[in-house]
Amino acid sequence: MIRVSVDPAPIALGVEVAALEEGGAGGVATFTGVVRTDDGVEALELEHYPGMTEAALCALAEAAVARWNLLGVSIVHRVGRMTAGERIVFVGTAAAHRREALDSCAYLIDRLKTDAPFWKREWLAGGTRWVEPRAGDEEAAAVWS
Repeated sequence: MIRVSVDPAPIALGVEVAALEEGGAGGVATFTGVVRTDDGVEALELEHYPGMTEAALCALAEAAVARWNLLGVSIVHRVGRMTAGERIVFVGTAAAHRREALDSCAYLIDRLKTDAPFWKREWLAGGTRWVEPRAGDEEAAAVWS
């Protein structure tokens, strides 16, 4: 089971985790990202190109399934404007054993940070700024090459 969603609606963690657990997996690993509250960020806005973004996320999920013996993958990413503390992304994987679930989940979030076509803008008290890619994200993704 591969589920990919790009949507402005809030992420329902319970629903996402329950769907992964239904497949009889021995291990389910998840990552939930939230809008940070540091550096004076009041909100984060994500833009994307519909169709292109979903295809990129599906390709990442398919690569994870090809690399690990997974029973399920869920990638849910929000778009639009979100305030500090709101969930922005959910990545979950299910496998027969914990190592495959944990490794594949880490792989997906690391690759998502570099391979998914999103444009991020931070809203601050004094205006906005576009978020540039971080070198640390590239380094984390390179580990999986």
